[in-house]
Amino acid sequence: MRKRVIIIGAAGRDFHNFNVYFRDNKDYEIVAFTATQIPDIAGRRYPKELSGNLYPDGIPIYEETKLKSLIKDLNVDIVVFSYSDVSHNYVMHKASEVLACGADFILLGPKNTMLKSKKPVIAICAVRTGSGKSQTTRYVSDILKAHNKKVVVIRHPMPYGDLRKQICQRFETYEDMDDANCTIEEREEYEPHIKNNTVVYAGVDYGEILKQAEKEADIILWDGGNNDLSFYNPDLLIVVADPLRAGHELLYYPGETNLRMAHVVVINKIDSAKSADIEKVKGNIKNVNPEAEVILAESPISVGDPSLIKGKNVLVIEDGPTLTHGGMEYGAGIVAAKQFSAKSIISPRKYAVGSIIETYSKYSNTREILPAMGYGERQIRELEQTINKTPCDTVIIATPIDLGKVLKIDKPSTRVTYELKEISKPDLEEILSSWFIVHSS
Repeated sequence: MRKRVIIIGAAGRDFHNFNVYFRDNKDYEIVAFTATQIPDIAGRRYPKELSGNLYPDGIPIYEETKLKSLIKDLNVDIVVFSYSDVSHNYVMHKASEVLACGADFILLGPKNTMLKSKKPVIAICAVRTGSGKSQTTRYVSDILKAHNKKVVVIRHPMPYGDLRKQICQRFETYEDMDDANCTIEEREEYEPHIKNNTVVYAGVDYGEILKQAEKEADIILWDGGNNDLSFYNPDLLIVVADPLRAGHELLYYPGETNLRMAHVVVINKIDSAKSADIEKVKGNIKNVNPEAEVILAESPISVGDPSLIKGKNVLVIEDGPTLTHGGMEYGAGIVAAKQFSAKSIISPRKYAVGSIIETYSKYSNTREILPAMGYGERQIRELEQTINKTPCDTVIIATPIDLGKVLKIDKPSTRVTYELKEISKPDLEEILSSWFIVHSS
């Protein structure tokens, strides 16, 4: 008899695990997905266009809060944990909940989930959300292009719309994002690459995505999401660590796995971290992965118009996932507000609208900052309303994209950007140059 399985996830790793391991596997019957972390995923179905011949009606997606009753009502044998950036304690509490209901609890590893490419693959992953993967990916992309390599970025999935239309997506222009009705969360990840003249692929079926990307790439550059594992078997794995959350590199799933597998570890943000915390991260790397090359890097900020900050009452908008399941209490926007002498930071909490109120209730660490939540059209409009209701002189936008192009903000605003700046040797240029010698065609 086929084992009855629920895959619990967040519209990313869960779909990938199904596609590469379960979709055509007659030993298992996937009776449901569950969803958490991302709003408005539950209540849909994983469509028949993606689910294969064994599932002609697709597969239902439920809220993870219903997991215990689903295990009982659907007579489930196995629960597969398939999302990221959660503490080891969280994972084992979830395992205990599942085991107490009588089902097995499993984690799928790289052997069963990493696809092999015909082209060389460099993967950029992290130990936590918000460590600096995106800026590191752009930095590596620039190095590769300087060596006359055609780089194609494949981004970790964010399929928040019609999954049938998101099986394999290619983004080369801003119009491509408009045509796909990309959310703020998607634009934040795709737009910086497009601005850098790099083609980006994303979607749901990462086997099909890889086939298409290989047709135009010399090198595949995996741009990871959260602290998830790469979907592709990397020839070079670069993992970003964050000393502002020193110790988390050994406390979060699957970030510790990334750390243990890394060929190179970039310790980012050392310009704003304490020396003791930097040394703690170094020590943890040495203990679990002494063969890894360690690079020290800063994350300096740039502000479009500092005069809009100095002496002003400011509203600070930071990257959403970094503050929510990433757990950070501040980001580059707060750094800029303090560095350029803002008069005060205005909390938007009491002016929040709709789902933004729910975000503050769920993530108390956000405090006086506004997380740039934009997982769908309704939430984007609620974010806009929250900004415009907040009484401030200036809006500081410290998100990867300029929200002013997506939202109608009725106040002056200025952007804060940040890039990777290495300060140790060997650096990524030297490491990649050596890597080219091994992988030259």
